[in-house]
Amino acid sequence: MYSQEKKAVALKVFHQTDSVSETIRILGYPTRKQLYNWIASENISPKGRKPLPRIANSPEHPRNPSLAVKLDAIKRCFEYGESIKYVSEDIGYSRASIYQWRKRYLKEGTLGLMNNKNIPPGKLKEGTASAESIAVSSHEVEKLKAQMLEMQMEIDILKETINVLKKDPGINQAALSNREKAVIIDALKTEYSLPHLLKKLHLSKSSYYYQEKGISQPDKYFSLRIHIKELFAKNKNRYGYRRIHALLKREGIIVSEKIVRRIMQEENLMVKVKKTAKYNSYAGEVTPAVPNKIDCNFSAERPNSKWLTDITEFAILAGKVYLSPIVDCFDGLLVTWKISLSPDATLVNTMLDEAISQLSPEEKPIVHSDRDVHYRWPGWIERMNKAGLTRSMSNKGCSPDNSACEGVFGRLKNEMFYNTDWSGISISDFIEILNNYLVWYNESRIKKSLGYMSPMEYRRSLGPAV
Repeated sequence: MYSQEKKAVALKVFHQTDSVSETIRILGYPTRKQLYNWIASENISPKGRKPLPRIANSPEHPRNPSLAVKLDAIKRCFEYGESIKYVSEDIGYSRASIYQWRKRYLKEGTLGLMNNKNIPPGKLKEGTASAESIAVSSHEVEKLKAQMLEMQMEIDILKETINVLKKDPGINQAALSNREKAVIIDALKTEYSLPHLLKKLHLSKSSYYYQEKGISQPDKYFSLRIHIKELFAKNKNRYGYRRIHALLKREGIIVSEKIVRRIMQEENLMVKVKKTAKYNSYAGEVTPAVPNKIDCNFSAERPNSKWLTDITEFAILAGKVYLSPIVDCFDGLLVTWKISLSPDATLVNTMLDEAISQLSPEEKPIVHSDRDVHYRWPGWIERMNKAGLTRSMSNKGCSPDNSACEGVFGRLKNEMFYNTDWSGISISDFIEILNNYLVWYNESRIKKSLGYMSPMEYRRSLGPAV
């Protein structure tokens, strides 16, 4: 493949550089395997004599080769695929040594290949490395070990931050409280010295022992902690610390809101929130729109004076379900609701019929909706006029005009729908679950604006006059 002239040039460059890689880089040829074959076939030296074998433990061939020699041998044999026998003969060390270097390299990395023998200067043999060079090498090894220990400590601290404290992996350690730092140190002090851990976490010794004393004492909120977890689970993980605090107050348990919030944070009792696209059924200006009489004023002095309505969609694997409720602005009570598999006129009309049937003759509420087609069809308009109710509509493309109703849908989905696996749930089962939630929403779900009472409890507290 290559002429004798090219072969001769390649061997000449190799003898000058004493490097296969450098020879190929300079000439651009041949392959590494080809060049090694040419070198192996070269039996006679330039002076006409066979090359002398290297003498072990000589200055040119020390008993313990340098790190560079070991790494180069490993790379040639196990990365470039050269013959271990040829490399062994080329560098003057046994094949067993090369295998041993590779084993130590895989186990300990570069550190495992370094010579870490502190030989006293008086015992140095002729031809070995100087005492100064050995001391320098030993110093470098110790420095590398210290760096590795530092890195491993950082990794272990990060692991404990995630596992013990349940913190985000990207949290800044400076943001940890002294108590949290003390917990991490307790988890790692059997593996690392206390001074190193204190220095790494920027915590003074006195602060650590102060926190240790507090940690070792019994948790005075132990029973309260259990009760809070029970209340959170009983309400299907839907209540934040304010509502949990209100439930405790109902039971006569007097404790600060901050304590409740801290316990819930420590126990990871968090309400999960998810946002998704809203169902939209706007179909253009089917009939003339009516004015916005509510004008974002969602407060009411008495029940059944201002009603809000809209449609929302629930998409599960089994299909889609649509909910149409009436929300009373007085206290957020769901006056009535209908659930259907189709967002059609029957859904909203039957819902309106049922709501109207609950009104006394003198009650004529304003019914506010968006500009969807359901509230502009003849059936809806006819029912509104017959009952003497006043229609009100949001402005075009202005969702805040019906934000109170949107807020009900948002709470409903955050508490009941999102973050739940609905696979394997049939449509009929889902409708039953949704109905049960809406009953609970009216009867049991407490609201801060109602003095931490549910809408029905609030109405009953006002007596029959309301």
